[in-house]
Amino acid sequence: RNNKMHLKKFNVLGFDVDIINFHDALKLTIQRLQENKNTHIVTINPEIIQAGNKDEELKSTLKSADLTIADGVGVMLALKLSGVKNASRIPGVDFAFNLLKEAAKLNYPVALIGSKDEIINKTCENLKLRIPNLNITYCHNGFFDKNEESLIKEEIIKISPKIVLVAMGGKKQEMFIKDLKEKMEGCVFIGVGGSFDVWSGYVKRAPVVFQKLGLEWLYRVVSQPSRFKRIFPTLPLFIIKVIINNMLKESGGSN
Repeated sequence: RNNKMHLKKFNVLGFDVDIINFHDALKLTIQRLQENKNTHIVTINPEIIQAGNKDEELKSTLKSADLTIADGVGVMLALKLSGVKNASRIPGVDFAFNLLKEAAKLNYPVALIGSKDEIINKTCENLKLRIPNLNITYCHNGFFDKNEESLIKEEIIKISPKIVLVAMGGKKQEMFIKDLKEKMEGCVFIGVGGSFDVWSGYVKRAPVVFQKLGLEWLYRVVSQPSRFKRIFPTLPLFIIKVIINNMLKESGGSN
């Protein structure tokens, strides 16, 4: 299966992160679409890495992704601490939005799955307003049982979109993608987490200054204190693990 890409990678606590900038990642994704190749894109952050290291099924799915981009500031920090100079942070929400803009130009059909009804409906409405000619052929919430899930997958396969964005959070969205990817071809799949919340307008995006500094997570914690438990202690522990890992490597004590 000569479908894999030969990009420079760097391993962060067991997961390879592709060292690629925003523009090249977008170009590469479009190129693979035009070559009719499937592309599972993982927007990796410390939370996903931690979850993957506790769950073998999730881990193998994440590791089989075709493109793994550094979404979180924690991953960027890990790369910098490990001496990777030319890494670029590619926020998943921006990457997916720009991919949709390209899809509109090429008239590629798009499917969106995830969130609550009102959020997904508003997302589809807003995206069509913001991206003229965007061809959304499928829109469904992310709350369904196993039987319904099979039907949803069958519908998506029948419609055969070129881009599938799944916003169900963590393991659920990646497993949903893995299953679909095995039955489709020439499609890009991205787990987009909270992107629909932002696009629908239900969650306010961090001000540009926070985005530029890579501190969107801090803004979110301040504006949604309930997220505090999710981010802490994950982020500090993640950074400590990276530092220990680097020290072990330098002393030759790591495999």
